[in-house]
Amino acid sequence: MELGIYTFGERTIDPESGTLISPQERLRRLLEEIELADQVGLDVFGVGEHHRPDYVVSAPAVVLAAAATRTQRIRLTSAVSLLSSDDPVRVFQQFATLDLISGGRAEIMVGRGSFIESFPLFGYDLRDYDALFEEKLDLLLRLRAEERVTWQGRFRPPLDGQGVYPRPLQNPLPVWVAVGGTPQSAIRAGMLGLPMALGIIGGLPERFVPFAHLHRQAAQRAGHPTPRLSINSHGFIADTSQEAAAIAFPAFKLQMDRIGRERGWPPLTREQFEASRALRGADFVGSPQEVIEKILFQHELFGHDRFLLQLTVGTLPHARVLRAIELLGSVVAPAVRREVARRGAGHASSTPTTT
Repeated sequence: MELGIYTFGERTIDPESGTLISPQERLRRLLEEIELADQVGLDVFGVGEHHRPDYVVSAPAVVLAAAATRTQRIRLTSAVSLLSSDDPVRVFQQFATLDLISGGRAEIMVGRGSFIESFPLFGYDLRDYDALFEEKLDLLLRLRAEERVTWQGRFRPPLDGQGVYPRPLQNPLPVWVAVGGTPQSAIRAGMLGLPMALGIIGGLPERFVPFAHLHRQAAQRAGHPTPRLSINSHGFIADTSQEAAAIAFPAFKLQMDRIGRERGWPPLTREQFEASRALRGADFVGSPQEVIEKILFQHELFGHDRFLLQLTVGTLPHARVLRAIELLGSVVAPAVRREVARRGAGHASSTPTTT
């Protein structure tokens, strides 16, 4: 099982200085976080795309390319690339370039996005929200499969056999589909045989099990091997449960209340936050042992191949974030990998074999 981190590069009030963190400082910290994640043995680091003042990453491939020169082993992915409002040719070229710079460690995680700022920014109509994503995903997959593509769609000028370069080191370049709460998105990913990143940031995890089933069933019906599944969730880790909650809650509340005002959500209460930290809650905020137990609990539900944790929901003290990365890489990840491998070995040994 792979474990890693994703972030949107939040730019909110720094709890240590009491002032708004600068974009330059946030990006400096982000590169340190990725570098440390590589050093402590985590498998993946994802960077999401936004076009808002409270996030600093609008060009994930650029940030990940900078990280590639400071890391050795960790896989580098967008989380997500807003494919609906981008050009698939440029997305493919950027991540193919990242793949070459990183020695074959690039991935693309595509999604429709939960914010809409990129649509008017790049001249797209929100009424075409789903059609844009479907068409552009089709073109992206054609581009990774074929050096020269002949293609025609509604929203982009056609291609008539032009070559698209550079080609990536990996063949094929991994493409994941990020899914929130739409069953059709899970089915589409499965029908295409693509791995799915399932975001669970609220509610009971059991509610999302049908999405995993839909994904796998659609792949099976389409004749694809069982595709990989990632669970992506909010969380924070400290040496004790109480410390993790005390550090995380103010930043969580600030960020979630900010988004909630835009979407009509009520303010986050401490009681709701504490409930989300329980075993059957959505958030992974606690001690290393609590996070280990929760990942393994969800693995029983989903049988997933990857788990990504968003540690920085809002701006947190940088030293505490680095400590959380250390704990995730040096304590949580080895324990989870051992137990998942043990369970897998036990299942295999109890399965009858045929000759």
